[in-house]
Amino acid sequence: MRYADLLREGRKRLQEHGDQAAGLLLNEICRGHDINLYMVMEEPMPENLQTEYLEGLHRMERGEPLDYVLGYTPFYGYDFLVSPDVLIPRPETEELVALVLRLYDEYFPKQKVTVFDVGTGSGAIGISLALEEPDFTVYASDISEQAVRQAEKNRDRLQAGVSFLTGSLLEPYIQAGLHCDILVCNPPYIPSQEQIERSVRDFEPHVALFGGPDGLKFYRALFATARQVLKPEALMAFEMGWNQGQALTDLAHEYFPGAVAHIEQDINGKDRMFWLHIGAGNPAAGEGQVRDENE
Repeated sequence: MRYADLLREGRKRLQEHGDQAAGLLLNEICRGHDINLYMVMEEPMPENLQTEYLEGLHRMERGEPLDYVLGYTPFYGYDFLVSPDVLIPRPETEELVALVLRLYDEYFPKQKVTVFDVGTGSGAIGISLALEEPDFTVYASDISEQAVRQAEKNRDRLQAGVSFLTGSLLEPYIQAGLHCDILVCNPPYIPSQEQIERSVRDFEPHVALFGGPDGLKFYRALFATARQVLKPEALMAFEMGWNQGQALTDLAHEYFPGAVAHIEQDINGKDRMFWLHIGAGNPAAGEGQVRDENE
């Protein structure tokens, strides 16, 4: 069978996944074998590639995400190995990486700083930051030992200078006596009763998705212990649900009086990121109220 014939069959079988699903799978398989699909479309497809493609189609028909079928996903210009042990990094999270890099340039230009990536999963955030900014000393952590092992594979493969810790939220940093200038986290923030698409529900790790009844469980825990790891002047940046900005601002009122809460929108115009600057003259225990930057 020609490549074109297999692609036609794939499109029929993956109709419900969208027009591009079958083509993306075939193109990525070809790319992994240094084949330009569009240059060989009318040529016979080798049997080993046919088998790989048909097996991938079968897995995707069952609802498995393309990224798990391929075993990797692109993120911030790098390919990250992924498995069902870790959440598939989303494009919105690339914007969180870009936000941290921008904030570093604004608040710590040309300085060497320490960054904590809490709940690292595949390591996408921490590794990308380490690769993009040589003045970052990056530590990353996850409660899942399997996730940490996956992240270490990505670190070694991409040759990034990241140190990994295993433990819940900030506990491993506190136990190690570590402190940071920048704390970044994409915590589980989906409310536990919220309906999500089948491919996510059935294949991605729930521990990395759901954040309690209101989705804010892990933000509360992080805010409650953050003083123990933050330096006198520090930044905290988080991904959040599109409708959680006010609730996070209210939480920040409780734990960081005096700091200014900032809400950033993603490329689709949805509130997606939340960050705080804890200034040297305006620490967590300072006076006043957390203010929304739009007030």
